[in-house]
Parts: sequence; C-alpha cells; structure tokens
Amino acid sequence: MTETEQKNSYGLSRIGLRLATLVPYLIVFSASACTLILEIVAGRILAPVIGVSLYTWTSIIGVVLAGISVGNYIGGLIADRFPARSTLGIILLASSILTLVILPLISIVGELVIDLPLLPRIVTLTAVLFLPVSVILGMVTPVVIKLELQELSRTGDIVGRFYAISTAGSILGVFLTGFFLIQWIGTRPIVLGVAIVLLAMAVLFGDLWKLRAKVINILPVAVAVVATFVAFVYDDGFEWVNSGCDEESNYFCIKVRERTIQDQTVRTLTLDQLLHSYVAKEDPTFLVYGYEKITADFVALQDYRNDSPKVLFIGGGGYTMPRLIEHRYPDWHVEVIEIDPVVTRIAHEYLWLPLNTRIISYHEDARMKARDFSSGTYDMVVGDAFNDFSVPYQLTTHEFNQQVKELLNPNGIYVVNIVDNIEIGQFLRAYVNTMQHTFDYVYVLRDDELWGQDDRSNVTYVVVGTTQPITAEDLDKANAAVGWHEPISSFMPGEFYDEWFTKKEPAMLTDGFVPVDQLLAPVFLKSR
Repeated sequence: MTETEQKNSYGLSRIGLRLATLVPYLIVFSASACTLILEIVAGRILAPVIGVSLYTWTSIIGVVLAGISVGNYIGGLIADRFPARSTLGIILLASSILTLVILPLISIVGELVIDLPLLPRIVTLTAVLFLPVSVILGMVTPVVIKLELQELSRTGDIVGRFYAISTAGSILGVFLTGFFLIQWIGTRPIVLGVAIVLLAMAVLFGDLWKLRAKVINILPVAVAVVATFVAFVYDDGFEWVNSGCDEESNYFCIKVRERTIQDQTVRTLTLDQLLHSYVAKEDPTFLVYGYEKITADFVALQDYRNDSPKVLFIGGGGYTMPRLIEHRYPDWHVEVIEIDPVVTRIAHEYLWLPLNTRIISYHEDARMKARDFSSGTYDMVVGDAFNDFSVPYQLTTHEFNQQVKELLNPNGIYVVNIVDNIEIGQFLRAYVNTMQHTFDYVYVLRDDELWGQDDRSNVTYVVVGTTQPITAEDLDKANAAVGWHEPISSFMPGEFYDEWFTKKEPAMLTDGFVPVDQLLAPVFLKSR
C-alpha cells in the first residue's frame, strides 16, 4: 500500500499519515468501549423490569461475552471474504441501528416474556436486547486487524496491539459509565449516545460511499432515524425513550409518587423495583409497613430505658423512621449511613425531610463507615439496607455483626429487617444463626401472629440482637410509658422457633462464605 493510499484508506488524506495510522486503533478502542458501556447500562435498564440480582448480572455478562465471542468468530470469516472498508462501515452502521432499537424493545419484549419462569425470562430479555449488538460489535476488531495486516512477520505484534487497545477501550467504558455517565445523563441517553458514536464512525471511516446505490440508501435512513431520536429526547416526544425514573443515580432508578392513604397525603419512594418507603406530609409518625411499626416499638423501649439515646440507621431510603424519631423524640441523636447521596437529596426535595434537620447523614458504604465510630456509642442500630432481594452481602456477615456490637453500649440493640419465606427460604435461618454467634439474645418478630400460617411468597421479618433479654411485656410497659401505640411486635414462639431453626442445618455467614443470593434463590424464583 502506498503512502497516499494509506492516507486515503479512512478518508483522511488531509490530516496526514500519522493520524491516519491511529484511526484503526481509535475504531477498535471506541467499539470496545461502546460494548462495555452497553453492558454496564444493561443492569440499570433491566432493573425496573426484572430487578437487580446475581441472576440479572450473570445473564448480562454471559450474554455479552457470548455475543463478543460469536462476533469475533463471524467477524474473522467476513474479514477473509470481504476485506474492505465498506465491510467495516456496514458493521458499524448495523451496530448503531441495533443499539438504537434497544430502547423501544425494552417494554415490548418485557411484555412478551412476562409469563416465562424467572430465569428464562431474564436470559431471554437480556439476549433479545443485547446479544445482537454484542455480536455485531464483536466483529469490529477482526475486520480491522485483517485490513491492517500487511506483513505476516508482524502478525503477533499487530494482533496483540489491537487486542490490548480493545481491552483498554473496554476498561474506559466500564469506568466512564459506572462512575460518571449514568448519574450525569441517565441510561437511555447513554444508549442513544452510543448509537450516534457508532453511526459517526460508520460515516467517517466506513467508505459507505463506495456501496451500490440501493445499499447506500440505508445511510440517510439511519441518519434520519437518529436525528429524530435526538429531537424527541429533548422534546420528551417518545415515552419509551424515557426511563420512567425521576432520577437515576449510580445505585438506583429512583421514583417518587404521591397518593392518599387513610386520609393522609403520602409520597412513595421506589428504588428500582422495590417500593421502599411511604412518607406522610403532615404526620411524620404515620407508618405503613409492619417492620417499621416493630422498629418503632423498640425505639420506644430504648427511649424508656435511656436518657438522650443515640441511634444509627444503616440505610436511609425515604428517611421515614429517622424523621419519626426526630419529630416524636427530640432528645434523640439520629445518624444515618445512606450509601447513595441522591437518595438523601430526594428525601430533602420531595419527601419532606427538612433541610435544617438535626439528622446527620453519611454517604458511604456502611461496612467502611462503621469503622470510624467509637465503641459503645449507640443505644440502637437499625439495619434497613436490605432492598427486597438485593442484599449487600457485606452487611450480613459475622464480622460485620461484631462491628455493630462494638458500636452498641451494654444495653444496646441491633434491629434488622429481612425479606424471606420461612418455609422455603434459607437466608433468615442463616442470618439468625450468624447473629447468635455475636449476641446473647436473638429474636425473630413479625407484625402479626400468623407463624406457620402465612401463604404469601415472602414476608418481612425483623431480627433483633441484644446482650440483655427482651420480652413482650417489656415492650408493652415501655410503649405505654412513652405514650406510643400498643405494640404490634409478635415474637416467634419458642416451639415454632425450635422446629423451624433445626429443620435444616443453617449456614454461618462470614466474609469468606456469604452465599446470600443462593440462600434467597427459592424465594426469589417463586415470587417472580
């Protein structure tokens, strides 16, 4: 290939040979970055539809890797048969179009697979949305390598260099998306942006002008489609371009809605699929969830026992309980560890948490932040970070329980809410077993007496760990003394507890062994 031909090979004759030689690496780098951007975005896109779980991410990673693998193989075959820049242009154009159609397909395919069992539903939905574009993008690197191979003696050097650049692009795509893009512009504009980048590369570097007239007609159509999408994104024209989230953070798709419950104006906070919190405008003591009422029973107990108690919440959500305590128990010192600062901001802006609140919030992983606090600081620690079946496993282990115990004073209590099915699930039993290795007394509670009679697929239980015994009579006395409601807490009966706990050998959750997703799998599969 002459120098002039090499200059012109990407249509870049005016910018010189040096820049022209960088173009193939730019294409491979950008295509790989786009692939991993779509992979990371896939988790956020699927979260409101099928939730976020080990199964979701397993499906996403498996589907994308399968697509890249198949694409590499097919791309090699195509490169040998059609070694031309226009081949690369068609591949990039096709990847742009397939990226674009992800957006309208989300709701369409979601409805079509709704009746499938959970695991086939997750895999099918993921494959339909992300396998085609992964296959096409997987073709880019083999085609570019074929076009650049001029000397067989340097095959290893050239192939190795391209795959190194490809991996670097993948790394950038992961970090850029996870750390910045999702929270900055949201998932669906990211998908649109990827489609535009791929289309631009097809136009600039794909020699599409060399194609026959019938084929080249695809190009203006694709350009028109993308331009229409851009216009409608900014004008809110297509509903399916909208993610449905009021805000997208690095952790959640966040939605706030308003409704009326028992003559109360209430706003709800939904994080991904989970309706996390109900917050009443006029009455901060208004509670909807049973586990919150149980927590309130124990708040009354600690208020009765202690002067100016201190409480630490692990997980803020809608700040329902912290707001209740600040309103009803002004002598309390309330601190919250909420990993997502956007959730706290939403609570201030939409859930009536005052800007001048005395509640202190920390935005960090609770496992890390707990190390900063002094021993014996708190009268109560409340664990409210387990969102449905998306459980931060590092907060379930024996080692973390030891951290919590050190934070509590001798009369302190640790209150945690857990979703499980007591008949088929294994997580609650394992968690109780793990708690028993830290606390002298561990209790399981619910907000009714339906022990062994509840046919719901899952129930929220409350687990309480303490070094001092607590009875129902203690709760009655304390709640009466502080003028709170009649306690709603129902302790798991002793005989039922013995039968349930010994039904199967419970796991011990440690930092080295914490199979939370597997323990919850039977419940997760049944509930979906």
